Amino acid sequence: MPDYDVAIIGAGPGGYVAAIRAGQLGLKTAVIERDDLGGICLNWGCIPSKALLRNAQVVSLFRKAEEFGVTYDNLHADYSKAVDRSRKVVGTLGRGIAALLRKHKVEHIKGQARFVDAHTLAIVSEGAPEDRTITANNVIIATGARPRAIPGLEPDGQRIITSREALAMRDVPPRTAIIGGGATGAEFAYLLNAYGSQVAIVEMLPHLLPTEDEEISRLLERAFTRQGIKFLTGAKVQEVKKQAEGVKLTVEQGGEAKTLEADVVLVAVGVQANTHDLGLDAIGVKLERGYVKVDASMKTSAPGVYAIGDVTGILLLAHVASAQGVLCVERIAGKETPDLSYDFMPRATYCHPQVASFGLTEKQALEKGYAVKVGKFPLTALGKAQAMGDTEGMVKIVAGKQYGEILGAHLIGPEVTELLGELSLGRLLEGTTHEVGWLVHAHPTLSEALKEAALAADSQAIHI
Repeated sequence: MPDYDVAIIGAGPGGYVAAIRAGQLGLKTAVIERDDLGGICLNWGCIPSKALLRNAQVVSLFRKAEEFGVTYDNLHADYSKAVDRSRKVVGTLGRGIAALLRKHKVEHIKGQARFVDAHTLAIVSEGAPEDRTITANNVIIATGARPRAIPGLEPDGQRIITSREALAMRDVPPRTAIIGGGATGAEFAYLLNAYGSQVAIVEMLPHLLPTEDEEISRLLERAFTRQGIKFLTGAKVQEVKKQAEGVKLTVEQGGEAKTLEADVVLVAVGVQANTHDLGLDAIGVKLERGYVKVDASMKTSAPGVYAIGDVTGILLLAHVASAQGVLCVERIAGKETPDLSYDFMPRATYCHPQVASFGLTEKQALEKGYAVKVGKFPLTALGKAQAMGDTEGMVKIVAGKQYGEILGAHLIGPEVTELLGELSLGRLLEGTTHEVGWLVHAHPTLSEALKEAALAADSQAIHI
């Protein structure tokens, strides 16, 4: 008999959630993790970055305190204390995961796993006298991904760094160049700028946050410009020269060469899957573009072997990994679980203003042949936003013209990542702009912008 019903390689937001769900379903489960529980997301990604961004929001609020009638002398923002707070948050949540695994009788094995065959794993643990071998009816690969390097910008951990080194540094560099204007680049740009760094972003595509609705991206660019964050879009790094102090970048934009000088260069151009040294070739697991290829049940090409999360390359978001983990385990257990709809997964960027979205952009909906109607509501017209003194942003809903079904939602503004759930639920329950518009929202709240945008899609908005 195999040692376990399910063995999971990796304890990030996909792996540990899958392990907990497997334990809840009565499956004998082990999770193998070579580093800390929670994976990159908890330890060197989602959570510490959001803790630091909260600090940045506090610092930014102090800088405009006079607007609220508050004055002070000698403001000092200690970035090292912000880092300490972020590590404390990480530690608290890590201990919580360990407790949940124990609660659900999941065995946590510390070490590096490698396939011997499709149902056998050899585990190397540092300090252990010999390798441990375990067997399982089902194995789930949840090894995640790591920052991708680009030629000429290979990280050295000091002057050219990845997000991991950026989250560990205790001093803010005077000048920072960020390569990549996606979510990671935008968040670090806001964070470091708030603490006084001169930030410049280089993005190859025409806009920051290039996968978002173009109108939203333009609003973010306008906000960043007001904050003093510089950016070059439609630009490529042509040459990198390390100097005695810092790095000199030659950037090509529109056929013109431009020079950027920075103390630190943060490379934020995406990730690559952690598939090396797992023995996948030996068991016949197929890769596609470097990622593990899976079907809708997260099955790989090897019987009894599954993969979830960033290692699949489907949609590289922590909450997607968690959802895949639950689906995968439930189908292993024989439960009927609906397929995941990746087109309508929520996306969130936590700079300021925040950006949140799901579904189709206006351009994508038109390209797919939908007849659409669009409802927009600016936060400048919202009482709660005015009261907060934070009116930069809007809500945009893209809907089917005939029935008003929600095809996409795109938000930018203060704490809009917390507003997306209502519209996502509306979409799940096949709601329409008419129903969101009829729903009574508390006043004054930021959520009223959702109601007004839905009404605006039918030319019925009250406050614009």
